[in-house]
Amino acid sequence: MLRGLLVLLVLANLGFFAWSRGWLAPGIAPPNQGQHEPQRLQAQVKPELVAVLPPKDANAAVVAARAAAAVCVETGPLAESELVTAEAELVAAQAPAGSWTREPAPLPPLWLVYAGRWPEPAARRAREADLRKLGLQPEVLTAPAELAPGLVISRHASKAEADAALEKLTSATPPLRGSRVAQLPLPAANTVLRLARADADLQARLRLRPGEVLGGGFRPCAGAPVVASASAPKP
Repeated sequence: MLRGLLVLLVLANLGFFAWSRGWLAPGIAPPNQGQHEPQRLQAQVKPELVAVLPPKDANAAVVAARAAAAVCVETGPLAESELVTAEAELVAAQAPAGSWTREPAPLPPLWLVYAGRWPEPAARRAREADLRKLGLQPEVLTAPAELAPGLVISRHASKAEADAALEKLTSATPPLRGSRVAQLPLPAANTVLRLARADADLQARLRLRPGEVLGGGFRPCAGAPVVASASAPKP
């Protein structure tokens, strides 16, 4: 009895050893053995693209990948009184000294085809209804005080453009009446802080800074192409 159990135990161990070594394949698949499992190698996708680099070359590859992911970002417009605070936030985010510049912010359209002022809400609503009958889409102007409340019929980058737009509207059928060209004052916030090359790590740190301090947060520079963030390869 004991001899039979001993024989069975020996046979079971031999069978397990043969199975674990893959000697029974392909009829009986071997157990998973990490990197020794042939199925894992067969499932690789484009293994010829994988290269094992020595530590020195791997570190250089990481630096190159981070440099490739660097993009131009900016925040603003900021008033003069806000610039010092915002630059202190850049230092706190570990932006390299001298990596940012102060740039003049693009001016918004400051010339208006304008109707007003209309302090009385009822009169303003009536005038707005008249303008809509002409196919126009006026917007209510709430500042500055010398023009608000009034109605903006269109916005333009120059006085010449605004004059031409008003002339076209007044000579239309039916013509626009009771409107004029007006100029908005220059905005107090007229500077942007720009980082020409912010890598992925710096961008992540800047996203953690309070947006109200940094002019609403950093965004891609005006006119700069949107670049998808890249992950640095692991050494």
